[in-house]
Amino acid sequence: MYDIYTPIIAGVSKNIPFEEAKETVLKALAPLGEDYLKVVREGFENRWIDVYENEGKRSGAYSTGSYDSYPYILLNYTGNMDNLFTLIHEMGHSMHTWHSNHAQPPMYAHYRIFVAEVASTCNEILLMEYLLAHTADKKERAYLLNHYLDSFKGTVYRQTMFAEYEMITNQMAENGQSLTAEALTKVYYDLNCKYYGPDMVSDPEIGVEWARIPHFYYNFYVYQYATSFSAAVAIARNILEEGAPAVERYKKFLSGGCSMPPVELLKIAGVDLTTAQPIQDALDVFGQVIEELEELTK
Repeated sequence: MYDIYTPIIAGVSKNIPFEEAKETVLKALAPLGEDYLKVVREGFENRWIDVYENEGKRSGAYSTGSYDSYPYILLNYTGNMDNLFTLIHEMGHSMHTWHSNHAQPPMYAHYRIFVAEVASTCNEILLMEYLLAHTADKKERAYLLNHYLDSFKGTVYRQTMFAEYEMITNQMAENGQSLTAEALTKVYYDLNCKYYGPDMVSDPEIGVEWARIPHFYYNFYVYQYATSFSAAVAIARNILEEGAPAVERYKKFLSGGCSMPPVELLKIAGVDLTTAQPIQDALDVFGQVIEELEELTK
């Protein structure tokens, strides 16, 4: 199975101690206002976060908690740039949970999966914009832009491909076609060729990747990663361009829980996903990042 995760730009070798990472997160989230930062600091100072790797500890990172508890975060922090983005991502989840729990009764506090990645991704984009604005190093800027492109590719394009795969295979089942391994593999292989284009060498083995994608064994939801990412791009841009009015709208969204349908909550934040405009705006940003990276790597 081929590797499509090899970065265009080699990783920037930079050790970021956790204390420095926390300071960077606070600076990046400053546009969200002092009341937002106050809660983030509370999380940093009151052991919301299990920070480092440990024997018997599961890998990865996540945010969790019950209605009456803090929104705790599990990390496996090793001090690189990816870990910095993971920290601010999981803090976005925790802040979404905190705002919803404090504004809604238990019945309406748990936000839907349709919007679950919006706050975390918005935080990541605010960090990206902060880092880009505070680096004069050409290589580091190129690395950050490549990281941004990877996020787009992995979330908007790849998850949309997953959704199309699920749509096609469900239509096959509805039409009475047999869902054999060979048939599923052909659908997945053809979609890889379609999405990655003729310049990507698609080895036949990539066709069996469908078997290891855990999303396919749950209910149909992967498209929501792509819509969440697009919404987060729009919200972050509004926050940075409009300031206080956009921040106020965003905090109302964070406090909404499931008290309204997800699409209506996003409208409060200034994003209307009943139209194609937020998706197109996100793709326009993708194009702009590609153009800048091309210029930097000439």
